[in-house]
Amino acid sequence: MANNPQMDVQVGRLLRANTRACVAGCQPAQRFPAFGALVSIDLDENTSAYGLVADIHIDDDGLVRQLVTTPNISEAVIQDNRVNRNVPVELSILFVGHRSAGVISHRLPPRPPLSLDRVRACGEGDICAFSGAGRLGYLRFILDAQDFPAADLLAAHLLQAGRAQRDHGDSQWFAQAVDKVITQLRSDYDRLMPILEALADVQQELGS
Repeated sequence: MANNPQMDVQVGRLLRANTRACVAGCQPAQRFPAFGALVSIDLDENTSAYGLVADIHIDDDGLVRQLVTTPNISEAVIQDNRVNRNVPVELSILFVGHRSAGVISHRLPPRPPLSLDRVRACGEGDICAFSGAGRLGYLRFILDAQDFPAADLLAAHLLQAGRAQRDHGDSQWFAQAVDKVITQLRSDYDRLMPILEALADVQQELGS
């Protein structure tokens, strides 16, 4: 299997995919990844796709529509609906790179994953390995995202990756990532300023 043991925590299975992104389904009762979290999907024995959770969609079903207007719903009924409902929580995942034969690349995966492939949450070791590889080129996928809130997605990811890098001894990673963002958007002031405002909050949380 292509994945690192530190990240072998299944959180869902693939529903649909294209070259740039995919959608996975998971049970509402389980603890699914947070917005901006890094996940991995095995494409074959030697290749894994990396992506960021860019949107979380919780749809209703027929029973929920009936229950929501019912006064004093018992906790048992709520938990039963979350465990046994037929409509999954949908995670929209933006691809940001892949690993092939043990080498991490910040390019799009060679092909999309297939329906029902497992989606796994990345542990800190794998987050550090992915975000520390190369020259942070994968940030362009976030900045160029058209269907997702780029500033908030970037901030959520840099908070997760910045914490992991700091805890593994690299206190300069976050500053380097911010410099990369500034370089990529230096000619687009209108886009850069709200992103820097979001990253200022991240910097405060990281204490750096």
